[in-house]
Amino acid sequence: MSRIVNRGAASAPTLADVAEVAGVSRQTVSNAINNPDLLRADTLARVQEAIDELGYVPNRAARNLRTRASHLIGLRARPAPEGTAHALMDRFVHALVDTSRTAGYHIMLVTDDPEDRTGTAGYDDLLRSTAVDAFVVTDTHLDQPQLAFLESRRARFVAFGRPWADPDAGHPWVDVDHAAGAALATEHLIGLGHTRIGWIGWHKDSRIGEERRSGWSRVLKAHGLSTTAMASRVEDTIASGRSAAAVLLDEARPTAFVCASDTLAMGVLHLLDERGLRMGEDLAVVGYDDSLVAQCLPGGLTSVRLPLEQVAEEIVAALEGLLARPSYVGPGVLLPPTLRVRGSSGPRLG
Repeated sequence: MSRIVNRGAASAPTLADVAEVAGVSRQTVSNAINNPDLLRADTLARVQEAIDELGYVPNRAARNLRTRASHLIGLRARPAPEGTAHALMDRFVHALVDTSRTAGYHIMLVTDDPEDRTGTAGYDDLLRSTAVDAFVVTDTHLDQPQLAFLESRRARFVAFGRPWADPDAGHPWVDVDHAAGAALATEHLIGLGHTRIGWIGWHKDSRIGEERRSGWSRVLKAHGLSTTAMASRVEDTIASGRSAAAVLLDEARPTAFVCASDTLAMGVLHLLDERGLRMGEDLAVVGYDDSLVAQCLPGGLTSVRLPLEQVAEEIVAALEGLLARPSYVGPGVLLPPTLRVRGSSGPRLG
């Protein structure tokens, strides 16, 4: 140790005393007590040596933080894009809050700073204040820098979404088998007698979109049905879904569509209305995500439903393992979706 702190004989050592002896900031001492994983091993050792030398005893609040008594979990919340049928985040947040509360944790939402292009400012603020024990990270398919940032800060987190860019990543994750969902939708339509089933999905750089498309393609090929000229890749908007459906209907003549989202399926339904065609009778349509729109539409939109309540349960279980002493990280969890059948897929063909 480089320096000795002068204090009265009756005075108990303080956090500032430890910082001076260790040659670090007060925040570093606080991190050493509350979030030791944020520090380099040599820095942590230096702070611990100063604590031992001075006989410093953290106050009760600090001890509670060190044992993770804050029970706060950070979650980045992003608004649903305008002009889409997405409301999955709302359902997921409610499921996560309910499940976390049962396990003794509370969710603290992190909102985006409009001037922060990296999306890491909110995480950084919470890490600096040592307010949370861990994070739940979403949108891992977008290759955004949040995962790398949290890993660089040695922060604990569980991902809703597999590590698409790094299959060997060591952090815990929970995801949905998106290919299985599209396969369910396609099998459903084949069971109704359809043999010309189109696909409207997202652009090729969308990992989730391509996985969903693979489920459609795999089932058609397994049944000896053609996929040639039966697919379109577009932006995830109602207008794009409508335009893609118009081209496919005019050129490929499908009798049914499987869509990568309820938003795209709504675009197909807009086109049917414009052309005076009947949903479920003249053309069968299946969406993906089982949004509130799918449930409220007259007749209902058949849609793949993600098991978000089970996702929340698995994420909380992973958090409990991550925050245990010693910490435990199990294998990634891949959950199967289900299919909610409604009027848009129609009766069996004659």
